[in-house]
Amino acid sequence: MELSAAVARLSALAQEARLRVFRLLVRAGDDGMPAGAIAEHLDIAPQTLSFHLKHLTGTGLIAARRDGRQLIYSLQVPAMRELLGFLSEDCCQGRRELCVPIGKPVRSRLAEL
Repeated sequence: MELSAAVARLSALAQEARLRVFRLLVRAGDDGMPAGAIAEHLDIAPQTLSFHLKHLTGTGLIAARRDGRQLIYSLQVPAMRELLGFLSEDCCQGRRELCVPIGKPVRSRLAEL
C-alpha cells in the first residue's frame, strides 16, 4: 500500500461521524445498510451523512450498490485489511510476543500483555 493511500484512509477515519459510520458498517457485515438506516441509527442528518459517505467511498473503505431506489453501503474488507496490514507490517520489530492479536476484545488483549 502506498503511503498516500494510507494517509487518505486514515484521514477519512479521523473524523467522528465517519468513524462511527465505518464501525457501524463493520458490524453490518456483507449485507451492508441503506443510507437512510445509517442516518437513523447514528442520528445524522441525511445531507451530512451523504458528505461523509462520499468521503469514505472515495478512499475505498466502503462501497455503495443500488438496490431499487436505495443505496446500500458496505465495508470493503480488502481495503480495511490492506490498511491494517500497512499499519502493522513492522509490528513490534519482529517480536511477536509484543504484538496484540487483532480481533480480540481489548480486555483480553491487555490481559495477555
